[in-house]
Amino acid sequence: MTMSQSTSDGPRADPRGSSESTSVLSLISATKSFGAVAALTDGSVDLRAGEIHALVGENGAGKSTLVKVLAGVHQPDSGRFLVEGADVVFRSPADSKTAGISVIYQEPTLFPDLTVAENIFIARQPRGRLGLIDRPAMRTMARELFARLGVPIDPDRIADGLSIADQQIIEIAKAISLDARILVMDEPTAALSGVEVDRLFAVARSLRDRGTAILFISHRFDEVFELCDRITVMRDGAFIATHQTAEITVDGLVREMVGRDIATLFPKQEAQIGDVVLSVERLSRSGVFSDISFEVRSGEIVALAGLVGAGRTEVARAIFGIDRYDSGSVLIDGKRLRRHTPQAAIDAGMGFVPEDRRKQGLVMDLSVARNATLTLRRQLARFGLINAREERKTAEEWTTRLQVKTGSQDLAVSTLSGGNQQKVVIAKWLATNPKLLIVDEPTRGIDVGTKAEVHRLISELAVRGIAVLMISSELPEVLGMADTVLVMHEGRISAALDRSEATAEIVMHAASASPEILT
Repeated sequence: MTMSQSTSDGPRADPRGSSESTSVLSLISATKSFGAVAALTDGSVDLRAGEIHALVGENGAGKSTLVKVLAGVHQPDSGRFLVEGADVVFRSPADSKTAGISVIYQEPTLFPDLTVAENIFIARQPRGRLGLIDRPAMRTMARELFARLGVPIDPDRIADGLSIADQQIIEIAKAISLDARILVMDEPTAALSGVEVDRLFAVARSLRDRGTAILFISHRFDEVFELCDRITVMRDGAFIATHQTAEITVDGLVREMVGRDIATLFPKQEAQIGDVVLSVERLSRSGVFSDISFEVRSGEIVALAGLVGAGRTEVARAIFGIDRYDSGSVLIDGKRLRRHTPQAAIDAGMGFVPEDRRKQGLVMDLSVARNATLTLRRQLARFGLINAREERKTAEEWTTRLQVKTGSQDLAVSTLSGGNQQKVVIAKWLATNPKLLIVDEPTRGIDVGTKAEVHRLISELAVRGIAVLMISSELPEVLGMADTVLVMHEGRISAALDRSEATAEIVMHAASASPEILT
């Protein structure tokens, strides 16, 4: 089988053009299995010099495995791998780097105690006559790299405390210093603000214009269509199609990614909105948020919208008792909660799905069953020991309800895809039978098909009478799911909008300009 291209309307053709020589890298029909699990059945992609090429697909489509093959972390079981038209075999990441391939991961791994320059030139620092590290030369070289990228970063700054955006730029500078001809960017914008994304895109375009081939992996279609020249789609470990970006639509991509039509990404159901469950009254924390007041009723989905840094997550964490607040009150069913105590919030019927599921929502080394029942430790324990049979039974019930895809309840939750990990976090809280569920960025970092499943789940919770407070940076998600939209700007609620009056323009204006509260 050879690598091919298709469109939704026509037959397949060779995506590389007239010949393999036009590509700087070609992976053709690569396979990779881990025991009985086939992660790649037809891993195929080709990159050309001077292009930004998107790789898209659902979680579990094989993108991560393909990237690790390119990086030399995994060796394919079969298939062809060509760099500059020549067959290659990478037995280690060092082989991949020697061939001019550099991978920028979503979470960079810099040495926090070293300077920016030291991180760039780690293990290959310039040396002086006596064999000592030539620090002035290293700083000069680092400044030249940042000048090429058009980014002012101090080479002498310690890496600890740098933003994710700056860390990614440093990784890119390192790649340039290694003369990387092929740059793989794996979900680079997941944790970036709009301004940081714009800067990263400017850097990517400048590298493309200098002849670098860039593979860009993202779940965000707006970024893919704005930045990329071509798009390759994967599904179930296999190559599906490669398209010129201008010749495919979002609907077409979704259809190829999931293998089916999604009638709607936001399957919002009509729910009976009842009595007030959550009341937040004049909640304030100096320098973070001020005078926050709103209500969430049973069956209602209330969304906190706004730009990064507006204070949405901080408000949610304060409501749940994780972070302190200086004044105001939080009430569940009219009863005031004790401050700063998550246990009081849980006992009152509140659940909290955090923004960072890996660090705050799950214990990655523990099993799916253990994670899904973490909130039920007291109920499942007898004489201080967990009843393993009851634990597995309870976990099975909730993971089945939420359609969590896992080979076994005993597998580490780290083995699941991002979407299934998110479902486990939600299952953990649904097992407590909550009155109110706070979900912070419920679909961040998961694919379009799983997003629809999570949206459907949130809607079903509202139908069951659960009050839902949702924090989201994705405007279509806010407009598609919320009954009420509360827009925050610089720590204050700048607009309160009913679903019928909330539009993209009104929400964005309120998020950036802080107009008077609308009632």
